[in-house]
Amino acid sequence: MFFHISMEKNMQLHPRHFGPHLRDKLVAKLMKDVEGTCSGRHGFVVAITGVDDIGKGLIREGTGFVTFPVRYQCVVFRPFKGEILEAVVTMVNKMGFFAEAGPVQIFVSNHLIPDDMEFQTGDVPNYTTSDRSVWFSFLQCIC
Repeated sequence: MFFHISMEKNMQLHPRHFGPHLRDKLVAKLMKDVEGTCSGRHGFVVAITGVDDIGKGLIREGTGFVTFPVRYQCVVFRPFKGEILEAVVTMVNKMGFFAEAGPVQIFVSNHLIPDDMEFQTGDVPNYTTSDRSVWFSFLQCIC
C-alpha cells in the first residue's frame, strides 16, 4: 500500500533562480511539481523524503532554462486489486456506493455487494443485512 522508493525527474529552472540558493529552489520546485501527483507505475506521491543527487545542469538553447536531473526518495501510495483498504463512504445509491481511501476514489457496484445485502432508502441510505446491521466498515479495493 505505502512504499518508500527512489525516483528521478528532470527539472527545468529559470535563470532568475540561479544563485546561492539554487538547490533550495530546485527542491521547492520538485516538491510543488511532484507531491500529490499520480503515475500508473508508482501510484500517488504522498511526500518527498529526501533529495539524493542533483546532477549537472544542461542549458536549453534559445530559452536560457537549465535542465537538472534530480534523484529523490519519496513515499507513494499504491493500492493493488484485492487489497483491503480502510475507506470513508461518501455516497450511497441503488447503483452501489462511492468511498475514499486517501487520494483514491472507489466505486463499488451493487453487483459486487453480497446478495443478502439490501439497499435501504431514507434519511441515510445504506445497505443492510437481514438482521438490519449496516455494512460498511472496510472496503475491498477494486482498482
